[in-house]
Amino acid sequence: MAFLAAFQIGQGSSKANARQPVLGTRSARILELSGLKFKDLNKNGKLDAYEDWRLAAPARAADLVARMSVAEKVGFMLISSTRLQNDWSFEAPKSKDPIGSGFNEEDLVATTNIFTHAPLPVPMMTAAGTTKAVTQFHLRHFILRANASPRITAEWANRLQALCESNGLGIPAIVASNPRNHITPTAAPGTSVGTTAFSQWPGELGLSAMRDLTLTREFADIARQEWAATGLRKGYMYMADLATEPRWQRIDGTFGEDAAWTGKMITALLLGFQGPQLNASSVALTIKHFPGGGAGLGGQDPHFVWGKKEVFPGGRFDNNLIPFRAAIKAGASAIMPYYSIPADTKYEPIAYGYNKGVIHDLLRTQLGFTGIINSDTGPIEMMPWGAESLSITQRYHQALNAGVNLFSGTADPTELLKTVQNNPADLPLINESVRLLLLEKFALGLFENPYVDEAAAEKIVNNLRFQARAAVALRKSVVLLRNDAKILPLKARTKVYFETYQKKFGPPASGPGEVYRPSPNAYPVEFVATPEEADVILLWLKPTAKPLFASDGAPILLSLSKNTVEVAYVNALTAKKPTVLVLNYSSPWVIDEVYNAGTKGHFPGVLATFGTTPDALLDVLTGRFNPSGKMPFTTPISEAAVQSQQEDVPGYDEGPAYPLFKYNEGLSY
Repeated sequence: MAFLAAFQIGQGSSKANARQPVLGTRSARILELSGLKFKDLNKNGKLDAYEDWRLAAPARAADLVARMSVAEKVGFMLISSTRLQNDWSFEAPKSKDPIGSGFNEEDLVATTNIFTHAPLPVPMMTAAGTTKAVTQFHLRHFILRANASPRITAEWANRLQALCESNGLGIPAIVASNPRNHITPTAAPGTSVGTTAFSQWPGELGLSAMRDLTLTREFADIARQEWAATGLRKGYMYMADLATEPRWQRIDGTFGEDAAWTGKMITALLLGFQGPQLNASSVALTIKHFPGGGAGLGGQDPHFVWGKKEVFPGGRFDNNLIPFRAAIKAGASAIMPYYSIPADTKYEPIAYGYNKGVIHDLLRTQLGFTGIINSDTGPIEMMPWGAESLSITQRYHQALNAGVNLFSGTADPTELLKTVQNNPADLPLINESVRLLLLEKFALGLFENPYVDEAAAEKIVNNLRFQARAAVALRKSVVLLRNDAKILPLKARTKVYFETYQKKFGPPASGPGEVYRPSPNAYPVEFVATPEEADVILLWLKPTAKPLFASDGAPILLSLSKNTVEVAYVNALTAKKPTVLVLNYSSPWVIDEVYNAGTKGHFPGVLATFGTTPDALLDVLTGRFNPSGKMPFTTPISEAAVQSQQEDVPGYDEGPAYPLFKYNEGLSY
């Protein structure tokens, strides 16, 4: 559904269509007219068009745009990190006190890139003290990085909305977050919050492996309820990028290598979070990274200068657009371009956030997207690939004219305000951007009631029903790849040595992993303390790649020995007894150092996980749950195969010599 149509539906096209909404207020007076109630947000004692919930959103937005000063408009076009009391995101902790629901009133000014730690040409305010952000900088879009309890988050969100209501035109805030509901080993600011108080589901690859669009949509609806209950109304997610380059370190945030399937997943997620159109219970999503960021040269990421080029040796640029076409059709509220420079295409070799041919001509005109274009974090100050020679104001000017509506990263509107003052012809672009951003807020019902029930947040988040549905998903995400001699499900009274092997990235790994022994009688098998006592070894390998933001430009290798696995130890262990090998895939690992023609006989069972729990895995292994998952990507047979593949070509099209485990492969009992 087109963005504008999505915002118009449900808003009421005339004053005859009047159904009193619930109004939430802290400081604004309530006006009563003809038995109906309205909020006097600007405190002028009369009902203005933007305060009149009977009017369609475009009419309300047009009225409010006309009332806003240029400084208010410019502040409205920034989205930056915000921090809670004792929340020290992006800096060393200044106290050991727990995160509280009060404001953090300290500015955070970075002299180095907050992701890569490279020096910045000019200091950058990545977060402003909350009161200053709202009242002086006129910010109303925020990114919450903190991992706090539902109650603390809800209390803080209400305080933020009360501050916004008390200031100026009373425009409410919208709070965004990266994913909070997935089991992932790669959580980092800017990608995923990781383990939180919210219900925990498989990683994005695991959701894809379920091959269950109905359960995917149910997950999104459950997450929507949790997010909305705590005041989070915008998701910086999900990634519509394709996992065609196995070395890319963000593959675990994708839904795999197939474009059509990724489009279906994105559609299900949008329908679950947003609904058929945005409404007062929706969480708006920002789909990323247009036009697809999964084909970086050598698998390097464009957060870094050595990863700035995206290449298409297989001529598959258009394949990357398929999931975004689905997102647009499903009514995506916002789309985020990536930092990459398209290499050897018809488009200008400048980062997508500056690229008018990609944003305006392709996304807006050709694909028909009418929603918000939200830059990724920091393309102006931190990752200005192709625009390095331009000043900060020149970069803003180029990005505005390319089509960006919301700039992510800085909390300080000074340079954007200078840009508009130096380029008066850009003011219509500013007005249009503010209009689009207001349409989203009107559709979400934030002008009527931005407040949440703090006590209800505790009861809604991760309740027993949500946990039960997540448990099903965690089991459905497991993929059975090999089951020689029908070793699985494990027979009753089988003696099992269960070791989980996961090491932190750093010095070469050594020694065993952790032995897992559930309580007696929890499963029909017997868990033993040593491999010598066992009939079967169960080894859950969880390789750990170098963290994304620790990249140094060195070639990316996927072999187990390069990703914290001590191969000699694993080979010695698995030679002792028949072994069920379970691999947790956050990347398409190369496992030929352990699993090869000479050793396959040691491994009658092989499974894949993508972020799940030991209980879920054991339910599959013991037959309580019949595996049904399918591989979301192809795994390469060797490091040589990785180095010779083409960055934009899905593994299933790389030829018969490429795969070990194939895309969509998966067995059941």
